[in-house]
Parts: sequence; structure tokens; C-alpha cells
Amino acid sequence: MSEVLTILHFNDVYNIEGQKDEPMGGAARMQTYIKSQQGLDPLLLFSGDALNPSLMSIFFKGDQMIPVLNKLGVAAAVYGNHDFDFGVDHLEEFADQCKFPWLMSNVKDIVNNEPLARGETYVIIDHGGIKIGLIGLVEEEWIDTLSTIDPDDIMFVDYIQAGTHLSNLLRQQRCELIVALTHMRVPNDKRLAENVPGIDIILGGHDHEYEVFKVGSKYVVKSGTDFREMSKISLKRSSEGQWDVDIERVELDSCIEEDEDMKAVVKDRLSSVDEKMDTYLGHMNVDMDGKFSSVRTQETNLGNFVCDIMLTATKADCAILNSGTFRSDRIHLKGDFKIRDLLTILPLVDNCVVIKVTGAQLVQALENGVSKYPVKEGRFPQVAGLSFGFDPTRPPGQRVGGQLVKVRGEYIDMEAHYRLATKEYVALGKDGYDVLKDCEIVVSAEQCAALSTMVQNHFESVAIHQGQIKCRSGHRQSLVALTMRDDLLKMLHANSEIEEEENHPKRLVRQESIHCLEMEQNFLAPRVDGRIYILTEERRHVMQSMMPSGLVRNLSTVKEEAGSQSWSSMSQVPQDDAP
Repeated sequence: MSEVLTILHFNDVYNIEGQKDEPMGGAARMQTYIKSQQGLDPLLLFSGDALNPSLMSIFFKGDQMIPVLNKLGVAAAVYGNHDFDFGVDHLEEFADQCKFPWLMSNVKDIVNNEPLARGETYVIIDHGGIKIGLIGLVEEEWIDTLSTIDPDDIMFVDYIQAGTHLSNLLRQQRCELIVALTHMRVPNDKRLAENVPGIDIILGGHDHEYEVFKVGSKYVVKSGTDFREMSKISLKRSSEGQWDVDIERVELDSCIEEDEDMKAVVKDRLSSVDEKMDTYLGHMNVDMDGKFSSVRTQETNLGNFVCDIMLTATKADCAILNSGTFRSDRIHLKGDFKIRDLLTILPLVDNCVVIKVTGAQLVQALENGVSKYPVKEGRFPQVAGLSFGFDPTRPPGQRVGGQLVKVRGEYIDMEAHYRLATKEYVALGKDGYDVLKDCEIVVSAEQCAALSTMVQNHFESVAIHQGQIKCRSGHRQSLVALTMRDDLLKMLHANSEIEEEENHPKRLVRQESIHCLEMEQNFLAPRVDGRIYILTEERRHVMQSMMPSGLVRNLSTVKEEAGSQSWSSMSQVPQDDAP
């Protein structure tokens, strides 16, 4: 047995090429460092997130990482949330091409009755004469946000329960060292360390900052991100039978030469990008309007198409995108839609978030969106899950008919809270959306797929739905908003007669009902449906006349009062027909 066991650890890698700022990193520099440690016979472990997000992943769906991870010599890895961005089928294919096992110890796929994405529950490795038990644990927080998996189709086991059971099992199999590879936030790693004495060391991912700390006598290690940093961990058995641990932070800066073989792999992937530009995504049945003169001044079918997709991929009530997101400035003719077209529209890796807003904040955000109209500014909103009107003759800040805004078909409640999906850029208060910058983040950018990934997954789900490709795992991104599905499931739950039918188990009823919802959609023929409209005085009076007697308010008077009172002080208007 070796006197010292050396583990090299890294996590959360996205760009295989080096960066411009220090530490420049890149897979080729990491390869050089790993080779420099070969005399120590190191065990290389990875804590998840490799497939996405990056610009290259738009073309390769993360497959550019397969030769890189294999060449680095990874011994084992745990799945991260972004590894599921392109769906379970794709991840399983990806893992099959890796020369090392992927772990998923505490999430079970109910559809297939196995660990999610066919991950290993545990792995035992004999390295340097030491029998090492490896487990892979993840947190429920990001499992619940995966856009390509229905949460009802998986079973999460608390990582403490799973860690306790598996560490005992591995001890029974005479493992001398038990390592937990995790992909969860620091507080959850701390909780794991505090409550599972059988684990010797925790090597984590998900957080991108380099951090090492102890909980009691146990180390928790986070090794940075993006091939820029890693950890060298030396473990030596003490006379008391415990493990003495020494951890060195390794920065992969420009002082480290790039390995020529790995550099060639990276260069080959980069040179293949142009070939991928014409990858077919689907067939659009209508022209889509991305002209700046349209998308920055009015509702467009392109804006509806992308916003609707964002809404289906997040468990949000509504969605807002600043129209500056759409960069093509052209009409996209119906017909074959390729990656080249997608990148023309969405050339950036746009990170998305879900935030909690009040009705009043939502109206203020819409006010900002239309405040510069008719100037073609990028702040103009494209939306989903809501409808609103605005009067461009009124002063900025007083243009939106606040009481007539509808969310999920209901008149807005200024004091109620809503889940709003948007870009991280908008949530940070950019483009004048200051009202959103202090809102609570419900689903972080780290938990969400990138916007372009959501669109790619939508095309794939349509192809699966139409029988053009097969979905082996049974998991894919939904084609209807999760909130719409929730409303449907509540209705089904209330119908006890359906649930109690012997030949119609609850899950089957749920799946068949969702399928029916999807059958009603025309997925690749987006249209303008009146979710954004000009609120003329005539239309205002017509809509006012449709309100129930006794609750009619003069909206003009309300508008004039808006400068001296908050929107939240306005009375609630009950549901009526959509404008």
C-alpha cells in the first residue's frame, strides 16, 4: 500500500479552450499539470457539470467534453444539474462514451426503476493498494428545476439518508476510504458532513468559488471552475487509523504550458464548429418576425415562440424577455430551422432565472418595458403567461393599464406574489428593469438551462412528440407550461372517480392528460395572439364596461392617481374574459 494517496479533484467545467484572463486555464493546461503528477499515481475525480452551458455546447450538446474527460484520465464523476440540460437520453449516450463511471446515488428514475440517467449507486476502486468507496450525492433544490425531467417521474432520497446507508454498506465491503462526490451548495455539504460520520471527505461541485473548510475533522473541498483551478489532496493514514489530509490549491495559469495532444483535441473541436452550423433542428410552419422595428415595439410571433418555450422550461407563472435579446433583425422564413438560424437570433449564452415578484413590481417592469415607445429600444418586453395593454399617449410610467394586466388568465393582484422567468441580465436591473434587481431569486442561473438550450430542447421534444425520433428514457422537456400542467393535475386530483379506476393508475392518467394537452398545441407555428396591445380610450371603456357592476373603476382616474399612490393600493378586479 502506498504511504500517501493523491487525489486530484475538479468540478464545473464548461469551456475547453483557455480564457483571456488569469488563470487562463483550459483543458490543455490541466492535462499538463496532471501529467506532472504522474509519479504520485493520482486518482482524478470530477464533481459534475460538463455538458453545458458554453457556446460550443450549442453545437455539440456537450459532446466536445467526451475526448477531453477521457484523455484527462477521470476515474469517476457525479452528475451535475447542467449535465441534464440536453435531456436524459443524450446524457446516457454521453456517459456510455466515457471511460469512467458516473454516479447518482440518491435519485431514482421511477419510469425505469433505476438510478437517474443510469448512474451508479456506488463504485469501489482499488487504487495504490487502498480500497476506496465512492458515492455521488446531489441536492433536491436543483433536481426540482430540471427542464427536461418531470419531478413527478423521479424519487429523491435525502443525501443524509443515502450517505449513511451507503457508507455503512461500503464499510461492510471493507472500504478503507469513503469519498462523497457531491453537486450541491455549501450549506448542504456542511449538513452532509455534520450528519454522516461514515464519509471521510467530501469533494463538491455546483459552487464555482474555490473553497476548503472543515466540519469537525472532515474536509469539504470545492475546486473552482472551468479548468482554471483544481485541488491536489494528499491523504496519509495516521497511527490512530485516521486520515491526515493536506490540500493544495492549484491555479492553472499561463505559466503552465499547454499539453500538445490535448491542445490538438481542443483545436479539432473548435474547427468543427462551422460544420455544425447547418444542423437541422426542425421545420417552422410560419415566418417569424425578428425585425427590430417589430420586436422592439410590439408583440411578435418570434417573441411569443421563445417566451413560451422559456415558460415551459421553468415552473414560472409568467415570463418577460427584453427584446434586445433577439439579434437577427430579419424575417425568418418558414421552412427548415437550423442551428445557424438559432444563433442568428440568440447569439449569446443567455442565462435565465426565476424570481419572485409582486403584482405591483410586475406592472412596474412592464411600465419600464414600454417607457421609451415608439423608440426601438431593447427594453421593450416580449412576454408569456401574461397579457397587458399600454397607452403610448400617456407619460412614461403611467402607460400600462395596471388593473387589466392578466397573469395565467387572472386579473393581476398587486399584492400577490408571482414567479417570473427572465434573463439574469434583466433580473440584475439592466435595460431599466431596476424594480427587479432586489427580487428574491427562486431558481438561479446555475439551476436553469441557457435560453438557447431551452429552444433546442423544444425542437427535440416536438420531434419526439411527432414520432420523428424515439425517447428511450421517457424524459424530455415539456411542451406545455408546467403551471398549466399543475392546474390540470389539481383538477385530476379533485376527480376521485378517475383516480380510483383500477385500470387507470394515477401516473398513467396524469401522463395521458398531459399528452392530450400537448396534442392541442401547434408547436412550430407561433402566432401573435393579443398578449400585448395598444390600450386606446375606446378599448379601455369597452373593457371597463365588461367588469362586474359595483367594481367598475374609471381607469383614467386610476391612472391620474398613480403618481400619488402605489399600485398595490388599487382594488382587485375579478376574472373576466381576456381582452
